[in-house]
Amino acid sequence: MSGLLSVAGKKVLHMDRNNYYGGESASLNLNQLYEKFKPTQKPPAELGASREYNVDLIPKFILASGLLVKMLLHTDVTRYLEFKSIEGSFVVRGSKVHKVPASDSEALKSDLMGILEKRRCKKFFEFAQEFDEADPKTHIGMDMTKVPMKNVFNHFGVDANTIDFLGHALALYRDDEYLTQPALPTILRVRLYCESLGKYGKSPYIYPLYGLGELPQGFARLSAIYGGTYMLNKPADQIVYENGVVVGVKSEGEIAKCDMVIGDPSYFPDKVRQTGQVVRAICVLTHPVPDTNNAESCQIIIPQKQVNRKSDIYIAVMSAGNQVCAKGKFIAIVSTTVETANPEAELAPALRLLGPVSEQFVGVYNTYEPTTDGTKDKCFISTSFDATSHFESTVEDVLNIWKRITGKDLELKPKEKGPEDQPAE
Repeated sequence: MSGLLSVAGKKVLHMDRNNYYGGESASLNLNQLYEKFKPTQKPPAELGASREYNVDLIPKFILASGLLVKMLLHTDVTRYLEFKSIEGSFVVRGSKVHKVPASDSEALKSDLMGILEKRRCKKFFEFAQEFDEADPKTHIGMDMTKVPMKNVFNHFGVDANTIDFLGHALALYRDDEYLTQPALPTILRVRLYCESLGKYGKSPYIYPLYGLGELPQGFARLSAIYGGTYMLNKPADQIVYENGVVVGVKSEGEIAKCDMVIGDPSYFPDKVRQTGQVVRAICVLTHPVPDTNNAESCQIIIPQKQVNRKSDIYIAVMSAGNQVCAKGKFIAIVSTTVETANPEAELAPALRLLGPVSEQFVGVYNTYEPTTDGTKDKCFISTSFDATSHFESTVEDVLNIWKRITGKDLELKPKEKGPEDQPAE
């Protein structure tokens, strides 16, 4: 958000209580990882050098045609980043990992379905890829803004298992509420997945080398070019108000005056409500995840129905090829929305898929949302990161905050280059 505001001409001061960029979405080296999760232990020598690790606290992949890519191009922050495509996208049925089919031809080859179901799925893919919101001839006689998605699936005769992977591994929904909602958003999500897959062919996802911590660092450098100031290891001791409207932030005895404050829920405990919890396990492996064709990086989704849950379980896998760990090691991060009093046990179905785990770091995190939109008190608060392993919901939240601040939608179009946009030395 600071980068967006700086590019838009706002004077920005960014304070972070941590000594690293990114807050909750930082990437930590091995020593920092142990300090956070196992402060009484030292990293074992066999894991390699601490500096070789850039481990995400919150795993998120980037859809190649998605909102975050449009935002990166809009701000031109891509000048500071290097990306690599994720090698595979998989979904679990029963206890087996399957490649996600994302085209009519892949549907015919998939071992997820029998021969008749493959043909029905192929027809659905053809419909989704040919769908044009402005052309009623492509709407199969239905008003997609009113007809529930389950009616569209019924039209093609696809079975419950096919609906499971289409809704969760392609449309990327966390639960099944979408089935009773208007079909248009789901069809557009499937199209987005297919378009993203078409960019690089292996999977629809890309990921920055050296971890997601590179994203906030890139935006920090961009903000600095436009006059923004970043202060790490700087606590926000108190939000200062006059007549119920924010006027400054107090830190270590000094007050920085401001017109508005933007931050995550941890800075505004009196202005947020808890929405639930997310449990995540960061696992260090010495081998690729079984049944993924030895992929050096991949996403695996376990749809909720496969494990009798209300929400999906996500696995994000990276390796030394992504510059996030030592050579010969893999990082697998498992996450899901907490549903019971024993969150760690809820990860068991995913952990079983990983094979032997050399080291594991587990955390349970409360999730929050703001109780007001910020337009009156000028405190604009983000929602917490969810359990999904992609950025779409996070970027939608950023766009929502932008509209609350400016009253206008942010038009995400590639930035026109000017003299001030030359890369910093």
